[in-house]
Amino acid sequence: MRVPVTWLRSYCDPDLTAEQIAERLDLTGTELERIEPVGVGSVEDFVVGKVLTAEQHPDADRLKVCTVDDGSASPEPRTIVCGAPNVAAGQTVALALPGAVMPDGTKLGEAKLRGVRSSGMILAEDEVGIGSGHAGIIVLSDELAPGTPLAEALPIADEVLELEITPNRPDCLSVYGVAREVHAATGAPLADDPTTTDAPADAPADSLHTVSVEIADPEVCLRFTARVFEKVKIGPSPEWLKQRLTAAGQRPISNVVDITNYVMLCVGQPLHAFDLDEVRGQEIVVRRAKPGETMVTLDDVERTFDSEMALVCDAEGPSGIAGVMGGQISEVSEKTTRVLMEAATWVGPNVLRTSKALGLRSEASTRFEKQLHPEQAIAAQRLAAKLMVELCCARMAPGVIDVYPEPVDPLVLTLRLGRLERLLGQRIEQEEVVQILVSLGFGVQGAGDALQVSVPHWRDADVQREADLIEEVARIYGLERLPTTLPARRRAVGRLSHSQRMRRRLEDALRDRGLHEIVGWSFTSPQALEQLRVEADVLALTNPLSEDASVMRPLLLPGLLDAARHNAAHGSPGVALFESAHTYLPAGSLRAPEGSPRGATAARERHHLGGLLTRTRPATWRGPAAPADFYTAKGLVEALVGVAGVGVRVETGPVVLPAVGGMTPGQDSPTREGARRPFLHPGRAAVVLGASSGVELGWLGELHPSVARAWDLEAAAVFELDAEALAEHATGVPAFRDVASFPSVRQDIAVVVSAEVSAADVVERVRGGGGELLASAAVFDVYEGEQAGEGNRSLALRLEFRAPDRTLTDEEVLARREAIEAALAEIGGRLRA
Repeated sequence: MRVPVTWLRSYCDPDLTAEQIAERLDLTGTELERIEPVGVGSVEDFVVGKVLTAEQHPDADRLKVCTVDDGSASPEPRTIVCGAPNVAAGQTVALALPGAVMPDGTKLGEAKLRGVRSSGMILAEDEVGIGSGHAGIIVLSDELAPGTPLAEALPIADEVLELEITPNRPDCLSVYGVAREVHAATGAPLADDPTTTDAPADAPADSLHTVSVEIADPEVCLRFTARVFEKVKIGPSPEWLKQRLTAAGQRPISNVVDITNYVMLCVGQPLHAFDLDEVRGQEIVVRRAKPGETMVTLDDVERTFDSEMALVCDAEGPSGIAGVMGGQISEVSEKTTRVLMEAATWVGPNVLRTSKALGLRSEASTRFEKQLHPEQAIAAQRLAAKLMVELCCARMAPGVIDVYPEPVDPLVLTLRLGRLERLLGQRIEQEEVVQILVSLGFGVQGAGDALQVSVPHWRDADVQREADLIEEVARIYGLERLPTTLPARRRAVGRLSHSQRMRRRLEDALRDRGLHEIVGWSFTSPQALEQLRVEADVLALTNPLSEDASVMRPLLLPGLLDAARHNAAHGSPGVALFESAHTYLPAGSLRAPEGSPRGATAARERHHLGGLLTRTRPATWRGPAAPADFYTAKGLVEALVGVAGVGVRVETGPVVLPAVGGMTPGQDSPTREGARRPFLHPGRAAVVLGASSGVELGWLGELHPSVARAWDLEAAAVFELDAEALAEHATGVPAFRDVASFPSVRQDIAVVVSAEVSAADVVERVRGGGGELLASAAVFDVYEGEQAGEGNRSLALRLEFRAPDRTLTDEEVLARREAIEAALAEIGGRLRA
């Protein structure tokens, strides 16, 4: 919502700057997006001038050389070359002097135009930001003296508050509604509601009875009001009205159309003006559309309707889309002399569905879809009538056509001061509570602990219960003034589950290692899965936001790749990213939950932890970063499972990986069944299994080159773990172990095995042979060459033996070495001398 500050001050002027007003609104719940200056840059260089002469330019047919009195002390008038066709001697005009900063930021200077020096500019509407007109100059009242600051005659400079209005506050989609908020937040006086007074009716009484209105379907329209105006003079709006509309983001068109837009922006109720002579049959019928029915709307587009859409029709067919946009058939034009002014209350959800189905949003639909109260329609009619009489010289027919099938009763709520104190944690005196509610437009009666509060119609959709009233009091009183308290221990509810605590530890571990967290969409596109070369059942959305978000993601990788591509495109090719979020797959034999829509599919939803790295740079290395590889991902995964306290084994190549998304606890080892994950490099990928159970916990590897190219990446290391499975297999809080009472025995061994035997198998055999005395075993070197033999390789392992209750003897260690050698022999391994 764009709120011009000068318009706002006309209703409530707290004697604060725009920034201070915005701050008060922010503190009471109306969020500021930005403050935008509109109009000219500095008002000092804009004055009122008097055209003394206007002669034809000697070398240009469309230019005139004018002498202008600018009110300065200079005895000579100012010479200005002007191209406006309506400039003439004797006019009082708006003048910009050299040095003036125009609305587009241009600084005006002196210049020669076809040989004649021009010192200044005679201004049109768009050149001072008060309208869109450029065909002619602004002609001011002759009562203004030359040299008068132009800002005293025209609103040439303003500031606009761009506010983010929440869906529950349609009343703040109006300047007067925001003024009411400023009044409550600052205590500054509030001007009378502009809708309280009406215009005089002086047209013939029978004018109103020439039109009939019928609501054929009350389920789409709660109220329909209409007024008739005769002898309407169509023309441009006054400058003050154009400026307010322009600053608020609306283009001035004509006085009648501008009045409908002005009233909508002022009090939040959209209106529509019909050329009454173009209303066929002089009747209005509100009904649902017939399937396939069409109409050309005001934006010159022919639109086709379905049976759920509400239309405003005349005797021969549609003339407007209810709550969205009018039609061309009865559009107000220059030849209009009779106007039917409509202010209706439409059912919000129907307007929202219609607007979405047609792909057509308007300022009117934005307000109607939030459900306006029927009382706003008749209030807006009063303001519109005053403006029609004043600006269009119209004569209003007495009375109002008011079709209101089911009047809505005013809402009265009980506010208990004791309840307010319990919820807010602080007592607020009754006088202050009453003052706050009254400043917001609520009616308050009663005394003692219980107050009877009548809800004004503009807050009816938002304030429906006692807690809503307490919230109103709290936000105006000041949430920052309320004490910060913790709930009593006996009443505290909920703690983090084991899975949630584990998930947070894993996320912290990745942050500690320099990865940045992203939050991606839960949706992805079928094209992204095709680029990953994934063929798996996915959950398709029946009503997607777009084709790029039409299926639920079966894994986190698409979102990580999109984020990496975005960073690379913006000059950051080296990224380390992770995401902790849910993935979704069809649940197979699971039944949809009771109450699900027909055709709904139950989902298997798991929380995963995924990571992607494109570059690495060791802390001690000042050279260029190296591409992230398999071992980068493996190191991070090992760190994560170490934090979780889960024993794992990483099985590599050629690894047959399970089908996408299928990290289900309890499934058999993926080396025995499943399908390869085609988005990983076939020789640089691995699966993460529980050390003892063989249950799959995740996967890791390097991205397949073709997939990397599809996302414009050079290379990437990726991994994804099932956080829920890790939590289920975690051993819990580690028990204390004494590691320093007795010394350990460290030995290095070299094991020669076939190249087909994985290092993980070797380590597993060594651990089995070492028994309880072997505290740790880790590979630190690999050798392939003549000394290892053809088809073999030598793995160097560092062993550490320790006993908790004694210092080990050489004989005990030798016995374990022999057991290790025997275990290695089972897989064809031997110790290298």
